Amino acid sequence: MRFGPILERGFYERPTIEVARALLGKVLVHGETAGIVVETEAYLGGDDLASHSARGVTNRTRVIFGPPGHAYVYLIYGMYECLNIVAEPAGQPGCVLVRALQPVAGIEIMRQRRPAARRCEDLASGPGKLTLALGITRAHNGADLTRGSLVVREPAVPRPFEIAVTPRIGITQCADLPLRFVVL
Repeated sequence: MRFGPILERGFYERPTIEVARALLGKVLVHGETAGIVVETEAYLGGDDLASHSARGVTNRTRVIFGPPGHAYVYLIYGMYECLNIVAEPAGQPGCVLVRALQPVAGIEIMRQRRPAARRCEDLASGPGKLTLALGITRAHNGADLTRGSLVVREPAVPRPFEIAVTPRIGITQCADLPLRFVVL
């Protein structure tokens, strides 16, 4: 399957909320697998207590404070890996959780990685599901998404869509902030 060009670093070097909205409709590619981003959440750092970076720079969060356009991959609930994409200029914390994808390439590989998924729509319908389906692990933490086997690309043919904005889900702190973006 053909896709457009890889997003350049400048795409990510802007406010996190802008990046979270702009990632919708883009294509996350890892090796032979790919999916259109259909749901994201913004994590702002600082006063956003749901953000891992709210407590400052640690070994775990160092990548969030680094250059934009890198992957921040972490383990949640002791079993699921989640992919975040670093936004903001270097030194300023901000990242976007990629929550769901619409699979478009490597679907048979995704089915092998997620045999419990009954429908194609279920293969990457959550942050832990999409990392399993695409084979993204904590080994990708810090990966430069502007080159290599894990990248974000423009779609070959952009399609118009509307965006729903809701509070983030699955968190307890700062849960009321409207920082979840979903393709309708």
